[in-house]
Amino acid sequence: MAIRASSSKQIDALIADLGAASAVTRETAVARLTLLGARAVERLIAAAESGAVAEARAAVWRTLEGIGDARALEPALAALGSGDLEPAVGAAAAGVVRVHVRGPRGAAAVDRLATVLLDRTRHETVRLAALRALRELEPSTIAPILTSLAHDPNATIRTEAGLSEQDAPRDPEDPAAVVTNAADGALPDDPATLRRALKLSERTVPLPALVRVVDRVREREGSEAASVRDQWRLTRAAAHVALAQRGSRLALYDLRESLETAKRPLPVEFLAALTLIGDATCLAPIAEAHAKAKDAWWRDHLARAFRDIVDRERLTKRHAALRRIEKRWPGAITSMADG
Repeated sequence: MAIRASSSKQIDALIADLGAASAVTRETAVARLTLLGARAVERLIAAAESGAVAEARAAVWRTLEGIGDARALEPALAALGSGDLEPAVGAAAAGVVRVHVRGPRGAAAVDRLATVLLDRTRHETVRLAALRALRELEPSTIAPILTSLAHDPNATIRTEAGLSEQDAPRDPEDPAAVVTNAADGALPDDPATLRRALKLSERTVPLPALVRVVDRVREREGSEAASVRDQWRLTRAAAHVALAQRGSRLALYDLRESLETAKRPLPVEFLAALTLIGDATCLAPIAEAHAKAKDAWWRDHLARAFRDIVDRERLTKRHAALRRIEKRWPGAITSMADG
């Protein structure tokens, strides 16, 4: 129902945004490119291998990690093989390799990660990223590697290796345990800790636990000062993305209510989740938010989410939800379709 810019131009523009000075712009681009998925992989790989600034290349690798396409593995292995790689870039490339340690090229992935981890000349940040990636494997599998770190001169590496040997299911450093504890009401002090745990364990945590995380975090948001509240809102958005990526609509009620009560633009991850699992009941809240929005960026993203839901659900203008929207906000559907 909409006339869209070419996918190619959209991808190029978003990749350019990965090098923006604004963290919000960068994270928005990461979220949008992750949703575009396989279509963006080749251009992202080219960007990762370019001469762009380290911050931009790190964002590229984080995006490729989120997409999880096998084409990114070889370039990530090659990047990790470079001893003079910037720490942030190396750590992000290790995240891409982590996704594939259990895949068809798992042996190559594990070998490269182990090589980086055991190389005492490599930056601590990259070594820690390699170690955490290896923790995706069973403790018995990586036990020999951990043992070899017993006399490592880096105290942080030794400490992290010691934690890795703990196989208690509720180890507070275990991402799944962090999420499960949060679902039970024990939220970490730092919302970023929970966001990272959600990303690392989103495929393994039971769906009802993710829904409880949404509820617990929303409660926490309401009790925090404005300066901290935004960080918890980002964490709630991450929980929604984790649910949406598994096709779950269990927390769709919260996405709708968030749109209905928002006084200003929400993190783009809310719309990313709506794009994946939103249904006809979400269209009126989106239309209302679009009608009230003053921010052009927010209006554009609302319109995209609206179009994506309509297209995915194969709704026509004769659908009851669209008829109600046209009656309440005349011209809104055309505006969002052309937006």
